[in-house]
Amino acid sequence: MAAIVDAEKARKLSLFRPLGYQRNSCGYCKSEDGSAAYYTSSVSVRPAHYEELVNRGWRRSGTLYYKQNVQRSCCPHYTMRLEASVFKPRKDQRKAINRWNNFILGPEYIRRAAYLCPKSREEKKHRKCNFDLLTSVHEVEYSNVKRPIDPKTKKCLEPAHRFEVNLEGDSISQAKFELFLKYQTKVHKEDVSRWQQKDFKRFLCSGMTRTPADLKSTEKKLGSWHQCYRLDGKLIAVAVLDLMPNGVSSVYIFYDPEYEQWEFGKLSALREIALTIEGNYRHYYMGFYIHTCQKMRYKGTFKPQYILDPESHAWDPLDGELAKKLDERPYVSLSRDRRLAAQDTPHSAVDDVADADAEINDEEVSLFDLHMPGVMTLEEVKALDLDHWLLLVHGSFVHMIDLVGWEKMPIDHPQSVKGIIAELAASLGPNLFHESAVVLFD
Repeated sequence: MAAIVDAEKARKLSLFRPLGYQRNSCGYCKSEDGSAAYYTSSVSVRPAHYEELVNRGWRRSGTLYYKQNVQRSCCPHYTMRLEASVFKPRKDQRKAINRWNNFILGPEYIRRAAYLCPKSREEKKHRKCNFDLLTSVHEVEYSNVKRPIDPKTKKCLEPAHRFEVNLEGDSISQAKFELFLKYQTKVHKEDVSRWQQKDFKRFLCSGMTRTPADLKSTEKKLGSWHQCYRLDGKLIAVAVLDLMPNGVSSVYIFYDPEYEQWEFGKLSALREIALTIEGNYRHYYMGFYIHTCQKMRYKGTFKPQYILDPESHAWDPLDGELAKKLDERPYVSLSRDRRLAAQDTPHSAVDDVADADAEINDEEVSLFDLHMPGVMTLEEVKALDLDHWLLLVHGSFVHMIDLVGWEKMPIDHPQSVKGIIAELAASLGPNLFHESAVVLFD
């Protein structure tokens, strides 16, 4: 029997297709099956719902959404976020912006502009002692560059380069695809045959629904967007961003390797922090932090960074106690450590449990037997109304209980339909459970 779901409610639902728990090769330490995660896919996730997922340790790659089992993976991925309004750039970060800005303006423009538009002594002193992030990232955009009439040439004074940055929809274009291929082959040494346009589209253009539809609207932008950098009319970099109600999430950046010396990783992060502040998004998410990966350590230099506790979903500063413990062991949950300390549980007893868990073949057992951090327990899932969770079948919604044999299906068996549905609910969490539906058979 079809469930009665009005169009307005259906529009507000996010849809998830469960893919289950899997082990895969690790892109960091190169182990064949060291990375373990729970996966789901979707072509319809609301930005607010994705924010809920991110704050529970999830991440997406195109239409694939995954939550890593931090405790049972070789290179634990920790979710990190920055409080943008209190960010203070380091010397090397300020230097990266200043080097780029000087390159864009050029020495001749800088010299003539200083003569034609001289700054007062107070302005020079203030600028030397105060670094304003928002001013610095925008001042060399062509529309903001001062172009006074030069009495020598009787023409407007022009910078060495015309630099423009625009926030655009996450659509594919030939220019984006060619730039992406150039980046992947030169920087990541990948075979050009690996990527077709459909792969690029699935990876970086199949994001969440964008709003508003009109790019010129002053309404807060949400969903999947591309921030495009153009130099003298040529596309030189694209930052893929997920804009959520309270956060900007950096998904990926690719750029022309000819400009690698300008440190686009730093430049894009600083510009995205500025976007976070200007757009009133509050938090900036730089993706996962892997403490054991040296290439990831630079993320910790953008301060103050906070790390999501895998078990309590609280946010702990990435310094002091947490950083010290991450130096000592790969998996750290401060909430767990404090709970065990309060219970006066000896470390040897904890290690015995971990050793016993390590013997489990985690791809063959129920998710509920793995004690995966941040996932609801079987008892907590049983308290949810799984019977009336919505299932989308051929364009119509039905309740789970309408499935033949639903009531007799085991909830703790990973191969039963009810078991698959229960694991999805446990991974999504109680809030999203009430605001989503499942796609299973289509």
